Amino acid sequence: MFNSEFFEGKSILITGGTGSFGKKCVQTLLKKCNLARIIVYSRDELKQYEMQQEFNSPAMRYFIGDVRDRDRLRLALRDVDYVIHAAALKQIPAAEFNPMECIKTNIHGANNVVDIALGCNVEKVVALSTDKAVNPINLYGATKLAADKLFVAANNIVGPSKTRYSVVRYGNVVGSRGSVVPFFQKLVRESAEEVPITDSRMTRFWITLEQGVDLVLNSFERMQGGEIFVPKIPSMKIVDLAEAIAPGIPHKTVGIRPGEKLHEVMCPGDSSHLTLEFSDHYVITPTIGFVWNFDFTINPLGERGIPVKDGFEYRSDNNPEWITKTQLRDMLKP
Repeated sequence: MFNSEFFEGKSILITGGTGSFGKKCVQTLLKKCNLARIIVYSRDELKQYEMQQEFNSPAMRYFIGDVRDRDRLRLALRDVDYVIHAAALKQIPAAEFNPMECIKTNIHGANNVVDIALGCNVEKVVALSTDKAVNPINLYGATKLAADKLFVAANNIVGPSKTRYSVVRYGNVVGSRGSVVPFFQKLVRESAEEVPITDSRMTRFWITLEQGVDLVLNSFERMQGGEIFVPKIPSMKIVDLAEAIAPGIPHKTVGIRPGEKLHEVMCPGDSSHLTLEFSDHYVITPTIGFVWNFDFTINPLGERGIPVKDGFEYRSDNNPEWITKTQLRDMLKP
């Protein structure tokens, strides 16, 4: 659970704030924190209108804009203390067919957030990453890797400014838009005769929206600048997930889709010399040195991390923690 007092009286802006994460984050902040402003920055006027019907606190601000638009972003970031960068083009096939659109948002847009946040003297920026950024095999993952590098390296150009940047990386969100869970649930409602399975060996990391929001909000207090935070979360086999959601319905193996991996990796072996293990998360420290020399083994909360073994990989198939079918059903309850 994050420290709500840390955000007392602060102004926070969420890019891509009308998405699944943004909505849950806004709900959590309004319920638990007394903020000066919560700014939802996104380009979809309909989603903003729909969100306004649900979240109409006096602290709420709705700002139509695109992270590609530097002038608009500069206007939105005036007097903002914290930024959560959640905006991205995430659909893997769409990115493959429209590569420059993905690059413009995920890379150029990320660079705009870096530059404008520094110019507006924002105190802390946390960017959302994905397991797809580790050893990427599709364009979406490649753009998120580039974005991660931009946010980490940004700490080297801040000079005397107070601005700091960090990254949070996690796996699949249970029930989020575009995930396999709503797809399987739809098949059940439609009385489908079979459930398509890409590969019976496939495994995935899973996290709830609530856990994702807590992780991101916690990182604001934990961060020093340049870290990639990776939570310890459970894995599940895709066949067990299908059986939990659609019990008794036969499976049909359809093969791995283009750009898809058999297993997910969140801490790669090539970064094991940079990885620290904390009680409930890992931290991948920067590959480059900064002007200041932080001791990343202890964070501002006093939590201590220890270096992992050489060659350590945090993968969905070697994870010591696994979700049972019953636990998944409980996670999906309203």
